[in-house]
Amino acid sequence: METNTNINPNTRKVKKVFRYFLQGLVYVAPIGITLYIMYLIFAFVDGLLKEYIENILHISIPGLGVLLLFIIISFLGYVGNSIVFTPIKQLINRLLDKAPILRTVYSAINDLFTALVGNEKKFNQPVLVRVNTISDLEKMGFVTQTDLTDLGIADKVAVYFPHSYNFSGEMFIVPREYIRKLDIPPSEAMKFIVSGGVTKVWLQEEEEKTISE
Repeated sequence: METNTNINPNTRKVKKVFRYFLQGLVYVAPIGITLYIMYLIFAFVDGLLKEYIENILHISIPGLGVLLLFIIISFLGYVGNSIVFTPIKQLINRLLDKAPILRTVYSAINDLFTALVGNEKKFNQPVLVRVNTISDLEKMGFVTQTDLTDLGIADKVAVYFPHSYNFSGEMFIVPREYIRKLDIPPSEAMKFIVSGGVTKVWLQEEEEKTISE
């Protein structure tokens, strides 16, 4: 079978330009999409208090709503850690005790935020879990509970497995002997899982080496 080597030079140039375009898209698209998502979040948060600020202060400054909301949340965080807020917490707990369904929803959301950004972060121990002893298949996740005796479960731990390209995940009760701890930063492990294993895991040593170079 003969191959046609007489390709039009203009066609080659077009293909070359198209390859450059795709390569440029690889560079630009992630930055553009990230900036656009940040803009949407900024606009949404800024818009939460924008109407009230305009009605009270009669001014419209982009970003003022974000700044004000940041100050309010920071103040609530400061007050929440003081002794003054203890009676209010007790009152909220008493009210929630009278509404079991509402308490369940509140507890789940509260525990999730505490696990992500609270003082007792739960997603801080990445592990590899053997899910198939025959093929030695492993799955990456995070240990969220090491003591399950309250559930009547011994020698097992709770492991959360985030889904790739999603904000959901699954929790499994896993035997301890099937777990192997990973000595990598939790944020890098989460990034690796969410990206479907595409992104590179940056260790502390690599970061220091890059900076020194």
